Amino acid sequence: MESNKIDLFLAQNGKMFTPMQLVEIRSKLQNIPDEKASIIMGMEFKDPTLLLIISVLIGELGVDRFMLGNVGMGVLKLLTGGLCGILWIIDIINIQKMTKEYNYRTLNELLMIM
Repeated sequence: MESNKIDLFLAQNGKMFTPMQLVEIRSKLQNIPDEKASIIMGMEFKDPTLLLIISVLIGELGVDRFMLGNVGMGVLKLLTGGLCGILWIIDIINIQKMTKEYNYRTLNELLMIM
């Protein structure tokens, strides 16, 4: 992939990943053929800030966990009210990190297929 496309991708999606992940993503994207760059550029990632807002407002219902594909924990939070608020508070603290890890895993899965 061309370096200007890599820079554009990282500028558009920089807040979706941790700084360490961005370094690894840059090196992985350099090995992607230009024909497949449009697939990478068109990917939609979960916004950590939006997930934090969702977690604060309706996190006790497990919506944040469902959005990250963690159905088991989502059902647990839904049925127990976020474990009486304990898991809800823990998720408010950790949801942005979990979202960035989810985005990184999703991108890596796509890069493995290519």
